[in-house]
Amino acid sequence: MTAVKICGIASAEGFDAAVAAGADWLGFVFFPASPRAVTPAQAAALSARHAGGPRRVGLFVEPDDAAIAAALAEVPLDILQLYAPPDRAAAARARFGIPVWHAVGVAARADLPDRAAGIDGLVIEPKPPAGATRPGGNAIVLDWTLTAGWRAPAPWLLAGGLTVANVASAIAASGAPAVDVSSGVERSRGVKDAAMIAAFVAAAKAPAPSSARPDRGRSCGAAPPPSG
Repeated sequence: MTAVKICGIASAEGFDAAVAAGADWLGFVFFPASPRAVTPAQAAALSARHAGGPRRVGLFVEPDDAAIAAALAEVPLDILQLYAPPDRAAAARARFGIPVWHAVGVAARADLPDRAAGIDGLVIEPKPPAGATRPGGNAIVLDWTLTAGWRAPAPWLLAGGLTVANVASAIAASGAPAVDVSSGVERSRGVKDAAMIAAFVAAAKAPAPSSARPDRGRSCGAAPPPSG
C-alpha cells in the first residue's frame, strides 16, 4: 500500500483531517516565505492535538543548526525534510540523529540521484521554474515516466502537482512507494480541506489492478522512507 504525506499543515482542520484520514506523515513548514509556514510554537500546539498517529516531518530550507535546534526544542519531529545540498543534509543527520529526507528537483532522468550517503530518504519533485521564490514542486506535475525503472538509492516519495484526480495514475506510472501532497488538498492557497485530504489518502492507498502497476524498479527504494 502506498504511503502518504500531507505537507503544509498549518491549521487544526488540516491536522485533524490528516490524522482521521490515516496519513502516514504530516509536514510542518518552517520556511517563512511559504503561505503554509508555521512557527515551532504553532507546530507544537497542532502536534499536541493528537498523540501518535502520522509521524511529524519538519521541512526546512537551507537551515543552519540553530534553526533546526529551535524547532526541535518546541516540537518533537520524527523526520527532517531538507532543501539543502546533499552534504548539508548528511551533516544534519549526523548532528541531530534524526532521519533526514533530502528533497531533489528533477527535470530529466539524469537529475535522479544514484547515491544517498548519510540520509534516509528522498523527495523527488519537479525542479522549480525560473524565478520561483520557493523550492518544492510548486504545484507542477513531474513527468512520472522519468522514475519508471529507476534504481532508487534510498526510499523515496513522489511530490509535485498531485491531486485526488491524478494520484493513482502517478503511482502507477512512476512506481512511487509513497506520495507527498500539499496544494492538491487545499480549497484556497494554504488552506487545507478536510474532504480533499480524506479523498486523496483514500485514492492513494486504494489497491490498483496488477495490470495497472508495471515493474516499479524500486530496488532498495522498495519500502517507504523510515519513520525514525
